[in-house]
Amino acid sequence: MSRIKSGPLYLASIALDPAAAAPLHRQLYFGLRDAILESRLPPGARLPSTRSLASDLGVSRNTVLAAFEQLLAEGYIQGRVGAGSFVSRQLPEDALEARKLDQRPTTPTAPPGPSARGQKLTALPQPENRPNAFAPGLPELARFPFEDWARRLARTWRNPPKRLLIGSEPAGYGPLREALAAYLGAARAVRCQPEQIFVVSGAQQALDLAARVLLDPGDPVWVEEPGYPGLIGALIAGGAAVVPVPVDQAGIVVAEGRKAAAQARMACVSPSHQFPLGVTMSLARRLELIEWAREADAFILEDDYDSEYRYAGRPLAALQGLDADGRVIYVGTMSKVMFPALRLGYMVVPEHLVKAFAAIRRLTDTHPSTLVQPALAEFIEDGSLTAHIRRMRALYAERQALLLDAAARHLGDRLILKPAEAGMHLVGHLPSGTDDRAIATHARQRGVEVTPLAALYQGKPDRTGLLLGYAGLTKGEIETGMKTLARCFEEAIAVPA
Repeated sequence: MSRIKSGPLYLASIALDPAAAAPLHRQLYFGLRDAILESRLPPGARLPSTRSLASDLGVSRNTVLAAFEQLLAEGYIQGRVGAGSFVSRQLPEDALEARKLDQRPTTPTAPPGPSARGQKLTALPQPENRPNAFAPGLPELARFPFEDWARRLARTWRNPPKRLLIGSEPAGYGPLREALAAYLGAARAVRCQPEQIFVVSGAQQALDLAARVLLDPGDPVWVEEPGYPGLIGALIAGGAAVVPVPVDQAGIVVAEGRKAAAQARMACVSPSHQFPLGVTMSLARRLELIEWAREADAFILEDDYDSEYRYAGRPLAALQGLDADGRVIYVGTMSKVMFPALRLGYMVVPEHLVKAFAAIRRLTDTHPSTLVQPALAEFIEDGSLTAHIRRMRALYAERQALLLDAAARHLGDRLILKPAEAGMHLVGHLPSGTDDRAIATHARQRGVEVTPLAALYQGKPDRTGLLLGYAGLTKGEIETGMKTLARCFEEAIAVPA
């Protein structure tokens, strides 16, 4: 059987079989005609010359000429002197009839849709990293040291070692894991060896991988209420039974979790700076959570998404450092401290789980990309990351103050904002009865991104509010965005519910 070896891609599917009953020129005729009727050869498309097509197919030129002559006689193609053969722009009536026959009417049926799990995932809020006021979680990008970063990348890839080109271990580039272990030990009091660290393409993949390794379908898992939709999505994708547990000023309410699902398989928390409310889990509550995990033989997933940005004192120690039983999986990301498109995060896995995580990582994406890992290892080792975080911490504290001032001037008591000791966003609480979703909708229509607090609940919200990110915004952007948001409040209130 001969097949086209080169030439236009839309002819690559035409195959000729010398053993078939139909002669070769008829096979080619039908192949080209079908390509025209199915618009794989669109009107006006230029066909290869008969000589080159015969060479590609491995047949005589006479075979191709015979097929072209039939197509020309029936009006499927047209010849232009000195230019070649082209698909006719106006197909003959019999061609249209042939197309209708090929699309014989059948009883209409609805195509299959997503699974029940897919429908649940589709219904979750879909985060979008638009660089607008007041999108949460976006860092300052203009002040990142890109020239220094570019030099580090170039130094690695000007003459890369073979091991980088082949690919890394499933856990990631060894020197980067060593640098992360030292950094996390010093900055976050995380107790780990480099072998326990897995480099991932962001915190989202870490959550997904943890769900694959630790959960069976139907396993109950505590999640903070309200909480991070991306975490909920990873758990639902893994078949877990999500159990919302309320959050108070001390963090997740362990007593309520015990009532809802005392024998849950895992609890997912953000103790240093709870998303979205921003509370910090107290030491007493942390110890209570660890004690529950010991009693229930459960795991704790600690999402430490922006703990570097603490404006009062040093960043708090991680919950993982209190764990003596190997029950805490610690997750962090570089998206907030560097830039989101970097797509690098990390997780610290208990020693007894390293083998399982490595095996399952191989089945998902084999290993993380090695393109930026050497540069990041250097960036951490020589203190550049710490210096950048220190600069951004001071800048973000200033911008939080600007946000508070602008909100007080433009919104007054319609949005209650209070200063926070950490993070990159604030939660503005609304008076009872205010529709935060309606305000967010009007804001988006005007190019302002605010997340309604109600959208982050699994159950019925017990409060309403708006998430306002400020880290990546200049003074002018904060001021303009707040003026626009004030107009959105007026519009949302004027429209009946």
